[in-house]
Amino acid sequence: MEAKYDFARKYRKDILLCSRCGYCQAVCPCFGATLRPSLNARGKMLLLKEVMDGELELSDELIETLFQCTTCGACHENCPSGVDVPKIIKAARKDMVHIGSCHPAFTGMNQVLSEHTNIYAETDPVDLERERGRKAPYVYFVGCVGLYREEDATEAALALLDRLKVDFTLVDEVCCTGVLEDVGFSLNQKHTQHNVDAILATGAHTVITGCPYCFRTLNGKAEYAALRDAGVKVIHISQFLAGQDLDGVTTAKKVTYHDPCDLGRHCGIYEEPRATIRRFAPNFVEMEHHHAKSLCCGSGGGARGAYPKNSVAMAKNRLAEALATGADVLLTECGSCVHNLSNAKLRSQKIRIVNTVEFLNELLEDAE
Repeated sequence: MEAKYDFARKYRKDILLCSRCGYCQAVCPCFGATLRPSLNARGKMLLLKEVMDGELELSDELIETLFQCTTCGACHENCPSGVDVPKIIKAARKDMVHIGSCHPAFTGMNQVLSEHTNIYAETDPVDLERERGRKAPYVYFVGCVGLYREEDATEAALALLDRLKVDFTLVDEVCCTGVLEDVGFSLNQKHTQHNVDAILATGAHTVITGCPYCFRTLNGKAEYAALRDAGVKVIHISQFLAGQDLDGVTTAKKVTYHDPCDLGRHCGIYEEPRATIRRFAPNFVEMEHHHAKSLCCGSGGGARGAYPKNSVAMAKNRLAEALATGADVLLTECGSCVHNLSNAKLRSQKIRIVNTVEFLNELLEDAE
């Protein structure tokens, strides 16, 4: 019998591979914050199996379960059967959007990006006082979070590149729109083409991204294939810094590091950030869960916008591990992680949460 939904046509075998063992439950940030079995990967696979078997319809009734997922990939990493749950969830969300059933926050996000150039619907990004679009070997691509929410980290990244004497330019960028695919929609073709044209016009051979999600999107999505076809390399700033000379820069503070899901589990970038941090922070310490086993901060997959209370609860669980290390500073490579972990922090908790580039730039500034 012909499958009714596209997710079933593509992933029926994968869903049936799920043995319902529950290993995913131990690492699922949504379950950890809510203790609701329907929100872990096993619960979602059981529901989608019922949909495939005709016992349940995709409808508004499933919004609270299928759209409440950070797509962090911890379940996939921990699955003995190798089921790529985030990929299946995204496909199911796409089917739900197709039939007109979607979380209103994500419908609104798609509408915002059809009318505006950024996910916050804002018209005035921070004035970085930089020329945009000039010819240069490097482009620094900031991302929406860096332009509209974590401006201090962005200004620090630019200052750091200046200190390292990097010949780079900014472009008149718009949202990469990769997040739309996570929540059931397609990338915005107008925005993606604008970014491609703006980058290619600079003649740059390398794009350095400040945002792990932009890094994923520009590197892996078909809408940005023209960059790859033109020989333009896209790297994350943590990869760039791993090859730079930072001799003589140090801090006595105890430092720990949070792996962003987009940079770590989704892109396999674990050692480059640590290599840089260890060079300036000899008192580096790992949290209980790190590398591929790192806990999600709770901001991905649209969770922060659609389920803010649960998103902050996930961040509190991650922050608790950082506090347990006794670290003075919690570093990460993602503006969204900084933002969400900071929202979870109490005033009485003295740990500083900051982007690695911002912290490193401060050390270099103090050393001058």
